Amino acid sequence: MSGQQKKLQFAPFSSFLDAGFWHKLSENKLNVYGLDESPKLINGFYYNGDPVGLPCRLNIEYSAFDKVPQVPSRYFRSHGVLHNMNTIDKFKECDHKELLENVGKKVWEDIVSKKIEENPSLLSRFLLLTFADLKKYIYYYWFAFPCLCMPEDVTMVTDPVILPERLNSQQISELITEYDKFQSASTEFVGYFIIVQSKDRIVVDHLKNVESYSKDTCKIYFGFADPCTLDSNPGWPLRNYLLYISYHWGDKFKNAEILCFRDRSKDGIRDISHSIILTLNVSSTKTLTECPKSVGWEKNERQKLGPRVVNLSSSMDPVRLSESAVDLNLKLMRWRLLPELDLEKVAGTKCLLLGAGTLGCNVARCLMGWGVRHITLIDNGRISYSNPVRQSLFQFEDCLNGGKPKAEAAAEALKKIFPGVTATGISLSIPMPGHSVSDGSLEMIKNEVQQLDELVQSHDALFLLLDTRESRWLPTVMAAAYQKIVICAALGFDTFLVMRHGFHTGEDNPVKIAFSSTMSIPGDQLGCYFCNDVVAPGNSTKDRTLDQQCTVSRPGMSYLASALAGELLVSVIQHPLGPKAPADTSAKDEHLSQELSCNLGIVPHQIRCFLSRFHQLLPASMAFDKCTACSKIVIDAYKKEGFDFLLKAFNDPAYLENLTGLTQMHQETLDAEVWDYSDDEECSSMEIT
Repeated sequence: MSGQQKKLQFAPFSSFLDAGFWHKLSENKLNVYGLDESPKLINGFYYNGDPVGLPCRLNIEYSAFDKVPQVPSRYFRSHGVLHNMNTIDKFKECDHKELLENVGKKVWEDIVSKKIEENPSLLSRFLLLTFADLKKYIYYYWFAFPCLCMPEDVTMVTDPVILPERLNSQQISELITEYDKFQSASTEFVGYFIIVQSKDRIVVDHLKNVESYSKDTCKIYFGFADPCTLDSNPGWPLRNYLLYISYHWGDKFKNAEILCFRDRSKDGIRDISHSIILTLNVSSTKTLTECPKSVGWEKNERQKLGPRVVNLSSSMDPVRLSESAVDLNLKLMRWRLLPELDLEKVAGTKCLLLGAGTLGCNVARCLMGWGVRHITLIDNGRISYSNPVRQSLFQFEDCLNGGKPKAEAAAEALKKIFPGVTATGISLSIPMPGHSVSDGSLEMIKNEVQQLDELVQSHDALFLLLDTRESRWLPTVMAAAYQKIVICAALGFDTFLVMRHGFHTGEDNPVKIAFSSTMSIPGDQLGCYFCNDVVAPGNSTKDRTLDQQCTVSRPGMSYLASALAGELLVSVIQHPLGPKAPADTSAKDEHLSQELSCNLGIVPHQIRCFLSRFHQLLPASMAFDKCTACSKIVIDAYKKEGFDFLLKAFNDPAYLENLTGLTQMHQETLDAEVWDYSDDEECSSMEIT
């Protein structure tokens, strides 16, 4: 080169973000970071074997967040810092200069302390500032590749030369062998190293071993993995490397020889001959006491210093988008309000809804809102013209041509609302006590019982949302036998009941309990829907007028009851004791204890509402040892006799009373003349089907 020496220029990095990175960032924002804006360590990697024409790319993908980096073979790690802001305003107002200088100071400290020699990849760093709009799946981001500026410009002593101008073919072959040997000895590829050329051999070694070679008898090249594909310019990773060379070796080498190592393969043939060698005039910076100035913010598409925007809403799978969006509000609860909320436990609960009418439709929608992903509905009815205005999953078209089956139509509607739900509708009649079974229908009834039994066993929670009292009996028996969570809801005209059944362990139900100061009843001693009955369930539809056969209630009742039923299940799931959670009977805040409550509050046994007075009670009752549905003698009979036991209950209204001892208790009570509820105005005014 003649005349004035040329200033060295570098090919900058270009950020290349995989869509998987944004998916993982969204997931971490919702599930891990929340409102935390503190810096997060991430990883990227670059490659020194790209074909001609490609820019120097720094790749960031799904694995960037892994604590143990997964760098692809023959790629080189870059250490990153993620600053994810909570609002777009914070993203815009962030002090970019300070962020860049903070990373630059870390590079400077590592150079001065020689930490670089133990981990050369620390020379390659990046900074990522982001804001994720998770409602629209629009991501704002700005990359920086911090580099420390030399106090004086680095100039080229001679023009760059390609590798074959310095080494012959045998030496190049030896260099490849030594390079592979050097890299195979490390857990991941090392991006900065030295190449030592003596008379008889070539060695690739670590930076820390420079002093072990005599510069009088050996030629020492400072090598680095160069992602640049230009003929005369090195890539961005050289910038910090030059400051390291200048600080530690600038006063010992008159000129620094830099080998920009480029390792390309094409058609199975490996080639490094396009690697270039630079001879640079690098002044010593040993006397520097302060960190040099940092540069490195990436330009946007308009070649201006500024952030970029990526919109993934159109490219993402709509079903996956809906799943993320459905979970958004739930996961936001954990940021400020309920950090301990276990949404995974809710999502994993399989719910069986018996009844796909007014209650069934609304309960299903509430469960989906809580993130429940597996819902099965059972009903044997068809949609009539009166249904759609009250039953929120149906439309007018569903009533035509005799009406669609309710269960199947409800399940299809759930999947239209949210494709990510596993919803199944099954048309099935539930055999009931007091409804006699003829010989001709015996096989059909047996099949229905078997199918219901299998469904109860395969689900975690049952909702009893049926029209009649006796239709709740068989599911109650099965749920008690298989120890399932049961939530029961029943409507009157202006009253409703929502309750959870006791979670019995199979032991004899206690008759008495010593109440503590908190006035609580353990969850495994609570009664079921039938425990307060003094007669066995019978045929309640016989000899009734139209208004008595239908559930005639104020329109808002089903929405209130359905919402409370869904919330009660979630509260049960969230309680540390699950379905064994004790029920508070005091209804006073001063008695609320950690034992009685979960992260959502108390877990009552019953919720009884009187809408005429907009009044609500939270009673709790003990399990009844003569209950016709959940008592040990009934459960044992079902487990032992199966369908034969059920046939007796279906055909003989007195069978259950005789089995449990209710008949004898009735007589003893009448003999004692203590059967009087006339003073209990609230209970006597409440009629619930």
